[in-house]
Amino acid sequence: MRDNPITPTIDFDRQGVQHGHLRLPYSRDDSAWGSIMIPITMVKNGESPCALLTGGNHGDEYEGPLALTALAQELKAEQVCGTILLVPFMNQPAFAAGTRTSPIDQGNMNRAFPGLPDGTPTQKIADFFQRSLLPMADVVLDFHSGGRTLDFVPFAASHILDDKSQERRCRAARDAFNAPFSIDMREIDPLGMYDAAAEMQGKTFVTTELGGGGTATPRTISIARKGARNFLKHAGILEGQIDLAPTRSLTQPDDACFHFAEDSGLVDFKLALGDTVEAGQLLAHIWNTDHLGRPPQKIHAQRDGLLIARHHPGLIQPGDCLAVLAVETTA
Repeated sequence: MRDNPITPTIDFDRQGVQHGHLRLPYSRDDSAWGSIMIPITMVKNGESPCALLTGGNHGDEYEGPLALTALAQELKAEQVCGTILLVPFMNQPAFAAGTRTSPIDQGNMNRAFPGLPDGTPTQKIADFFQRSLLPMADVVLDFHSGGRTLDFVPFAASHILDDKSQERRCRAARDAFNAPFSIDMREIDPLGMYDAAAEMQGKTFVTTELGGGGTATPRTISIARKGARNFLKHAGILEGQIDLAPTRSLTQPDDACFHFAEDSGLVDFKLALGDTVEAGQLLAHIWNTDHLGRPPQKIHAQRDGLLIARHHPGLIQPGDCLAVLAVETTA
């Protein structure tokens, strides 16, 4: 396969702290020999274990970028046993535009894997992670939140995997992250995800959903910053004790956890995030905004659970995810 055109400006073999870029040549109207410059920090004190921490997979999600930019400034090599790679703005064009997908090629980074070395800019970035960065890593943490169109209770997540030993490793790292909620997460559309790319390489992988609404709050930023350090301490890479607080365990047994709109309109939620839901309970009305006097579409819960995600902002389109449930466990 063709070599990826991305050139790192840091030396992956060098010890100490390095701040640099992943430079992707990108010829465009305003710069014939231009580049996309993706910031990267490496803190290295020994070869392994190696942790890869990413934010900005979607460009309108901010807890990860905030946590990782602070961590890049704070970390010292003498605090580390192994290697830490920090990429706060994974899809840099999307992050710069404040959009979920890249304004250059409309690429959704989290649906672009394994990528292509001679594809679109998003595919080239995905390919570099697939063939260069992921193979270096033992543990991987990818920050997400709801962006501009969803809002979540703050949780760390791992997936149910065929390899039960790997599943246990992922779950232990997720629990060490220590978000207020910890979930065995079900994906609507797993094809092309960074998650699956990391897991297929046998990595210990953890992801998050820490809020949403296209912003970050002091609480969600604090959760992200503490979680990143806990994750690194759990991996044995960062010195210090893991900072643990009570967490609630969740799972998603089936696709009935997901609820979608059939009509467009104005959303009128009847429950708040974190509320307990019974099967058949009214979750929301969707009011027609083109005609008055028409009854709203009613969205009822398909199962018992906890409301962990809701649509944001107030208007919705057909096919949009309206609400997501999970089931609390005693584990």
